[in-house]
Amino acid sequence: MQLSLTVRGPGVESVSYLIAKNPNNLYERGEKGLTVRLVYPTFSSEEVQFLIYVKTDPIDLVKNSPDSFDITHYINDREFAASSIFVSSIRKALGTALNGKPAEEYTSWVEHSFEMELTFGPIATDLSNRELEALFAPMGYTIKMEYGESFIREKSSARFITLLGKQTLQNALKHISILIPVIDNYKHYFIDERELEKLDRYGEGWLEEHPQKALILKRSLRFQKVISQSRFYEKETKIEKKHEPPKIRLNDLRYEAIIKYIEALSKKATIVDFGAGEGKLSVQLGFIKGVQEILSVEPSNKARLKALERFDYAKEKRGFVEPKSLAGSLFYYDERLSNKDVMVLCEVIEHIDEYRLARVFETIFKDYRPEVLIVTTPNQEYNVVYDMNEEMRHHDHRFEWTRAQLRQKVEALTKIYPYQVSYQGIGEENQQFGHPTQMVIFRREEG
Repeated sequence: MQLSLTVRGPGVESVSYLIAKNPNNLYERGEKGLTVRLVYPTFSSEEVQFLIYVKTDPIDLVKNSPDSFDITHYINDREFAASSIFVSSIRKALGTALNGKPAEEYTSWVEHSFEMELTFGPIATDLSNRELEALFAPMGYTIKMEYGESFIREKSSARFITLLGKQTLQNALKHISILIPVIDNYKHYFIDERELEKLDRYGEGWLEEHPQKALILKRSLRFQKVISQSRFYEKETKIEKKHEPPKIRLNDLRYEAIIKYIEALSKKATIVDFGAGEGKLSVQLGFIKGVQEILSVEPSNKARLKALERFDYAKEKRGFVEPKSLAGSLFYYDERLSNKDVMVLCEVIEHIDEYRLARVFETIFKDYRPEVLIVTTPNQEYNVVYDMNEEMRHHDHRFEWTRAQLRQKVEALTKIYPYQVSYQGIGEENQQFGHPTQMVIFRREEG
């Protein structure tokens, strides 16, 4: 975890007095599980840069702790991401500047605004880049994001944030003292009245009018009882809103589109739900009039157990055909799945390595030979609408196709196997990027 701050312009040497750290000496302090170091990589009359670095020993952090039996500290990223642990450590090292109390002859520099560049990270957060910008832009910062490199993959999910702007050193440190834990949304200590005092002290002068104040209070103080005691808290006035129907989840829209298509088929007595997961779609298939058999196929035993609970709950309802849960995979042939009326692969193929798909579709079209095959998969073009930070929608996706790529793959299959094809978009349509989910229906031509 590290923070680098570079200031430029007249009087920059005063920074060493504002933070009360001699540029000729290495600052190093140790405390429970942490080593804090501060150095000056650059120190001149035009530019001063100091770097503060916190090294964590995750094992030492949990020694003599009631949670020492828990192994999650060996695999958790919290101790290595810029969080409340980091802020607590640098607050002690930078306390003189943060509180605006240097030696008397340098007090005039406390209110001096420097041209500065402040970088910190790595951060682990559930906030998008746009939401991160909304936290810092109101104070006049220009924000840059940079992803770290990983030996496992080219682009890591860890981000470093750089803030550019003109600020007093004290204000800049106040901003990050409050906002780094907000970004990380994690506190390594109990939240009480002292946290209120800290927020009131370091939020003074900027948090009062911040557009994201409610979010900052919520992620800083967490509990409504504590939030309501903050000087920055404003009770929301309820405004009557026109009643709007609840927005339907994309997954439900997928099921709805699949069910609607199957209901219109003349032959739908036997259905295979491949990659059925916890059986949500299989249950809905069980209520389609005319369906006599549903094979719910899933390789995960954990998911199958949850599916069985769903089936057991639904079987008491009138007109329900209980699905049969089967352990199975697209990589292994199972004669019980052959020659069915309908086979469904709902959000399945993107979880398979792309080079293995040719063999998978060979098994489906040559061996299983369903009358109708329904496949849904994400539309990669639509990801930009979601303002995503990740390349793909799910960490287990091996690929995501554009609409053109899907059509190209499907056309290659129809040259080999006797199936007619139609396409359908699912979800809210964007004029430029299409629908979030693309569905392709294969119908067998031969008898």
